[in-house]
Amino acid sequence: MTVEQIASIIMMACMLIMVIGGVHLAFVLVFLAIVFGLIFQGPMIFYLSMFKIFGVMQSEILIAVPLFVFMGLLLDKSGVAEKIFQSLYEVFGPVRGGLAIATIVTCAVFASCTGVIAATVATMTLLAVPPMLKRKYNKGLSTGVVCAGGSLGILIPPSVMLIMYGPMANLSVAKLFAAALFPGLLLSALYIGYIVVLCIFSKKSAPAISAEEMTALGPGRFRRAAWNMLPALFLVASVLGLIIAGVTTPTEGAGIGAFAAMILTAINGELNFKNLKAAAEGTLIVTSMVMFIIIFSGIYNSVFLFLGGGTLIKGALMALPFGKWFVLALMMFILFLGGFFISWQGLLYIVIPIFLPVVKELGFDPLWFAILVCLNLQMSLLTPPFAYSIFFVKGVAPAEVSTMDIYRGVMPFVGMQALAVGLCIIFPDIILWLPRVTMGGG
Repeated sequence: MTVEQIASIIMMACMLIMVIGGVHLAFVLVFLAIVFGLIFQGPMIFYLSMFKIFGVMQSEILIAVPLFVFMGLLLDKSGVAEKIFQSLYEVFGPVRGGLAIATIVTCAVFASCTGVIAATVATMTLLAVPPMLKRKYNKGLSTGVVCAGGSLGILIPPSVMLIMYGPMANLSVAKLFAAALFPGLLLSALYIGYIVVLCIFSKKSAPAISAEEMTALGPGRFRRAAWNMLPALFLVASVLGLIIAGVTTPTEGAGIGAFAAMILTAINGELNFKNLKAAAEGTLIVTSMVMFIIIFSGIYNSVFLFLGGGTLIKGALMALPFGKWFVLALMMFILFLGGFFISWQGLLYIVIPIFLPVVKELGFDPLWFAILVCLNLQMSLLTPPFAYSIFFVKGVAPAEVSTMDIYRGVMPFVGMQALAVGLCIIFPDIILWLPRVTMGGG
């Protein structure tokens, strides 16, 4: 082992220690990159940094990030989620677990309108948790469905994670969108299946709404549900349909989606300066965070790979005697374990560039592996101590809900996510069928 490779190990260890210690990941990455770069590369590290910044700024596909974020945040202000949940609440209310199922379906629909989970989780916590608690739902289930359902936005396209992954791995974002669609629907179905099974064995966990309430709601609930869901479904089908069909690029589709979101918000009477300002400010914050991570992790990885860290890890993985499936399982476990301590953005840009050469060497389909990674990283949103979805729910949930209630509630859904990863490994066409038939990918 060379001095440079030993330095790369120290560099990785310092990064983990500083992140666990509470230092913001972006600043950890750039600090370590500059320090180790100066030691082993000298002033050239500054020229390298400028090239990395310039390269990111030249990426056309990354323009889709602020556009899709703006689309989602504006729809959050439009009242679309409230109408969809209210309609589905009327449809599923008469069955046990109906409100939880309505929450998952609403989250899945709303997730397909936005790649930002914060807006979905916060909105659905305010909409869904109080009605469930009022009807004596289990506190863990009430908050768990919101955490899990709200996190679907990180996988179901248009997803910011997929947009970030594409340029890094030299994969078509349109193909990633197509590949992620069925796994996202599978995950939604697994969540609903868990709720149904739980209600069979624990009838008190999620009681149905009373007959008196159903009578008060009146007839026509199915018609109202279809009418309220139609605008959002049309928006999603048109934007994703145009992208997957190859009519528009993801960036062009994002522009169409942002404009359509403004029209839909205007139709609902919510297009005003206050909402536009809030959506624009939220877009600025999220986009800035994403760009900082992309740029600084790029500089960090360049130094890490220059020191031979990537070669060292690749050699260690390829030397394992248990075959390629064991290596795949180990990579998935490393990502899962890293999700306890590092944000998904950091894992995406730190770990995946190191894993990609191994994936290529083992002969795995890079598109298939990409969606496995995204499914895996979605678990990081629900696994404490750094579980963003849990923080978002706790921040706006009623005071009677404790953090431990939320922890207990999300654990079964983490299991469902792990099951989804396993199913996609065993049946790869869950991921590869749609991009293959629409774009010849996979």
